[in-house]
Formats: sequence, C-alpha cells, structure tokens
Amino acid sequence: MDFSDEQIERYSRHIILPEVGGIGQAKLLDARVLLIGAGGLGSPAGYYLAAAGIGHIGIIDFDTVDLSNLQRQILHNTERVGMLKTESAKKTIQALNPDVQVTVFNERLSSQNIRGIFEDYDYVLDGTDNFSTRFLINDACVLMGKTNIHGSIFRFEGQATIFQPGAGPCYRCLYPEPPPPGLVPNCQEGGVLGVLAGIIGNIQAVETIKLILGIGSPLVGQLLIYDALKTEFRKMNLKRDVHCPVCGEQPTITEFIDYEEFCGTR
Repeated sequence: MDFSDEQIERYSRHIILPEVGGIGQAKLLDARVLLIGAGGLGSPAGYYLAAAGIGHIGIIDFDTVDLSNLQRQILHNTERVGMLKTESAKKTIQALNPDVQVTVFNERLSSQNIRGIFEDYDYVLDGTDNFSTRFLINDACVLMGKTNIHGSIFRFEGQATIFQPGAGPCYRCLYPEPPPPGLVPNCQEGGVLGVLAGIIGNIQAVETIKLILGIGSPLVGQLLIYDALKTEFRKMNLKRDVHCPVCGEQPTITEFIDYEEFCGTR
C-alpha cells in the first residue's frame, strides 16, 4: 500500500517499530473491528484503535449519552448529553483520524440482527456489561468463527481475555449458562472506578492490534485480572471444556439465543 505524506507522518511512530513497519500499518488500515458498546470499555478501546489507524470500525449501541456516563466514557462530552452514543462516538473518532471509516448500528443486539452485523467484521470487541448479551456475542463468535476480545469491569477490578474459536476456550467454557436474575448486583448499584474502564479498554485495544499484526502473545486461553486497589495484575490459564454446549465436541447450541436482560448496558 502507498501511504500519503500525511499518513507517513501520522503513523511514523508505528512505522519505525520493526514489529509493525509499513506492512503492519497497512494491515491495521485494512482491518475491520466491531465495537459492541460505545460505553466504558468501548470508548477507550475505540479511541485508541482509531488513533492506531484501524481502517474500519463498526459501533453498535442503542443508548444515548447521559451525564453519569462521562465519568468513564471518553468518546462523549457534556455538549452531547442526549445524543445517540453511536453518533457521538463517530464524531469523536472521525475528528481524531479521518482515515477511519465508521459504521454505526443504532439498535439493540439480538438473535435477529447479530449475524448480519457480525459478518462484515473479523474482530469483535465485547464492551458490554450484561450477561445476556455476552452469551449472545460468544455464541455468534463461535458459530461464525469470529475472534472475541472480551473485557469486563466492576467496582475496582477488571478482566480481559480473548476467545478465539479453535485456539482456546469460549465464554461458555467458563460459564455454561447465564446466572438467574437477581443473583448478581444491579449495574447501577455496583459502581465502577471510571479510570478502570480506560485500563481494561486499552488492554482490549492492545490485544486487538496484536492479533491483527500477528505479534506477541495474545491473551488466548488466559484471563488477565487487574486489581486497582492493590495495583496488581494476575493471570489465570483457561481451558477449553470438551463438554461445552457451543464449542465442545458435541455442541447442543447451534442457534442464537436471546436471554432475559436483567442488567442495563454500560
């Protein structure tokens, strides 16, 4: 690919890295990443993926910007309160890097629309905070062969991992079924340290870039846990469950399932 003078200057700190170079930057510009949610995790991940020159970013979210979001959702600002999060995110990303093509989906993810949305993307970055959507995303990624860069945050702790079909476990290997309503704390009641979203969202962005470039050791089969109060990172090895209902040797789940939602989004 031939870079313009502006692109050479913009991505110069990437291009001089031997692990990236011009070939790697061209891969980034050719990549297609879907952000599930333009909230706490999707905001920092989307912002840095755009800065890195990911050529096509899709964003799905049905919510509008609320003042309470601004403590952690850096794609938005005070003037955009009430605006669709997808439109606010698109404005921010395109102002940062006009090389990035942004496609928005102003809708709730469901079994009816997930295939049509996912089919145009190679990497899915899960920034949701409710179990029903996480299971739907996981099942679609397994059944469609998409890589799922997963993150979650709660209070002062965050987690990140990669679910890559054929290379490691999936989300259901850890949690075969969603917990029943009322078993987990309400999202608004639980709270979260705002800057924690930036740490985990950026880890998701780093892992996505590593996958696109084929460098380093991505978090496939490993769960990275960060405790902000202790300033401590830990890693846990994850194993694929041969009896997993969706990625196991005899899968019983072959279609997308809509579970009851019992926690808000982001």
